[in-house]
Amino acid sequence: MAAAPPPHPAHDELLRRWAEAVRDALDGRPADPDAPPAERYADDLLRRWAEPQRRYHTTDHLLAVLRRVDELADHAGDLAAVRLAAWFHDAVYLPDRDTNEERSARLAERALPELGVGPDRTAEVARLVRLTVTHDPAPGDRDGEVLCDADLAVLAGGPQAYAAYAAAVREEYGFVPEDAFREGRAAVLRQLLALPRLFRTPYGAAHWEPAARRNLAVELGLLDA
Repeated sequence: MAAAPPPHPAHDELLRRWAEAVRDALDGRPADPDAPPAERYADDLLRRWAEPQRRYHTTDHLLAVLRRVDELADHAGDLAAVRLAAWFHDAVYLPDRDTNEERSARLAERALPELGVGPDRTAEVARLVRLTVTHDPAPGDRDGEVLCDADLAVLAGGPQAYAAYAAAVREEYGFVPEDAFREGRAAVLRQLLALPRLFRTPYGAAHWEPAARRNLAVELGLLDA
């Protein structure tokens, strides 16, 4: 039997964040004594985020999104739902499938009621997870804006960080021939650059938009060269 991977360096922080997200989602109600312990779900999610096929959609990405949600917290309407959606948004991830978001949303729809999270908040978490297919929240969808901006914040990294992100994405799609990958990736970048705004929150628009557009344009130029 293969040995379990070592805990992530931020394992304790992640467990704390999960416990706080579940507590807040219960609105101060005590956990159902008959419900499975919340830590069991955290362990399952963290195992999923550490699966070997992942190169970018890893535990590091989960932690980065959670921290970006913190930066955007004042914009959210239901911060507890956004934080839970961050945990679930790539919980199911196979690079060769296009059903990851749907399967991740369904995982949330099964797990959260078992933890005692109410139906309305569970539905909101699942909706937010599904929204990460397009990263195109409707006007006024503050929770969607926070999650999507947090998920796309990687696009605004410094040159080295962005290059590492792009390389990790290529590794995840290592099964795709080079010409096909370049064509598909370039189409994604052009689609992003054509959007009137990459980031919908005021903070994201002010702090991340210019750098993200520069990074996308540079990568697109390299792909087209």
